[in-house]
Amino acid sequence: MFDVLIIGGGVSGVSCALILGSAQYKEFALNKKIGIIAHQKASSLQNAVFNNAYGISPGKLGSELLTESLDHLGKIYPHVNQLFNEKVLKIEGSNDNFSIITNKNVYHSKIIVIAIGSGNPFLIEGLENHVIPHKKALAIKNRIQLQNDDHLVAEGIYVCGTLAGHRSQLSIAAGSGASVAGDILTLWNSGNHAQIHDVLEK
Repeated sequence: MFDVLIIGGGVSGVSCALILGSAQYKEFALNKKIGIIAHQKASSLQNAVFNNAYGISPGKLGSELLTESLDHLGKIYPHVNQLFNEKVLKIEGSNDNFSIITNKNVYHSKIIVIAIGSGNPFLIEGLENHVIPHKKALAIKNRIQLQNDDHLVAEGIYVCGTLAGHRSQLSIAAGSGASVAGDILTLWNSGNHAQIHDVLEK
């Protein structure tokens, strides 16, 4: 049983995983089991190049960022379980007891974060009732999003990135994933607002 399982290994999903992973020594996050299904094949970063993203050197390829971000996650926060070469097909259950069915396995998690792209059609069975047209994409692109209230789709189900209805910008997607992580940490911290910062030792 995962405490949280993130579906998607792109910008928003890995950003969420990094923040959650960094809380490992906080009392409220001790021994939390975090996982990420690091599916990246359909990520829009595969064909991207970045010249306008804060903190990223101009000319950086999206395909490089995808690989480097998972390497970063694995080296700095190895307790975050990375699950590769699996695609989520179906989600069943409810808060604190979800079943996530992939093409290879069945996982169980208390919380789910959906961090895949906004392409149409939406191929995860069980969430169809939450799919609506994307509110911040050109209609001609036929994008979709999951209806949500500040990233919360339903109790125990969060969405981030473009699928949450955000514009397709790396900085926005990263912030969306970090925001969801902050909400989950706050939940674990008995509702007391939580954020994690690394600082230089004095």
